[in-house]
Amino acid sequence: MLANIPDFNTIEKLHRAASPSEDAYNLIHCHCVVIATISWMLARRQNQLLAFKQLNLSGDFGDFADFADFADESQAAVEQIMLRQMSKINEDLKNRCDLAKSCLKELIGINPLELPKVSGGIAPSDYVDEYAAFAGGLLHDIGTYFVLAKDGSKAANGKLEFDGPNYILHGLRGYRYLIEHGFSEDAAQFARNHTGVGLTSEQVALQNLPLPAGDYIPRTVEQEIVMVADKYNSKSIPPRFLTVDTYKRKAARFGEENAKRWMCLVNKYGRPSVCKLADLFGLKVD
Repeated sequence: MLANIPDFNTIEKLHRAASPSEDAYNLIHCHCVVIATISWMLARRQNQLLAFKQLNLSGDFGDFADFADFADESQAAVEQIMLRQMSKINEDLKNRCDLAKSCLKELIGINPLELPKVSGGIAPSDYVDEYAAFAGGLLHDIGTYFVLAKDGSKAANGKLEFDGPNYILHGLRGYRYLIEHGFSEDAAQFARNHTGVGLTSEQVALQNLPLPAGDYIPRTVEQEIVMVADKYNSKSIPPRFLTVDTYKRKAARFGEENAKRWMCLVNKYGRPSVCKLADLFGLKVD
């Protein structure tokens, strides 16, 4: 379990404090709400897969993966089985699942168990901290408030526009902002390490990116989940959802290995129902 992850209300207040305008808040915070939702969905899927794998409900993992798509009428049973299995390993981790679900319900206004399912995915070796994934999703783009060329304020005539050349710095600026405001390294890393499908020091140098030398890649499974979730929603104006194939094309612009890395991550964590999520949030799909 990750240590020192801030509570939900603290993160919500942080967005308000960092935002220069209501329009900036609406764009960036709403994106983070979407990513927190998807991050929770991917983390929950991982935990469900592991719980059912441990129960050895099928000797054939392919059949098990199909079974784990979970019919609607079995959702309550699936929930109880997963939480019971987690309790055997770590009661605190099970409690974090309950906390994440409660916070997400407050955030989006519906029971998270009613969200569209994630399909596919591979059972992990350890259970995922669902609250850390949820909170990391809310935190990850806090730095984008600090890469606005036009911040939506009266001084900017209400115009909202990102500073394209410096946008790549949003992760690092978010990381520094969180550290400066007393947040833990565990929390701040969600801002630092979510760009693309992970940036290595070699990629930073080859692309001549204005970042200090170093790797900007997830250090925990929860950070990786947030990085993956982030690829399904764009902060374009207006914001939109992206399908697996749409992001694959984007990733390929930076090399075929990037596209392959993306598809490996999709295979690992499964596919959220992008179209159903877009309907839920009232956004379009690319």
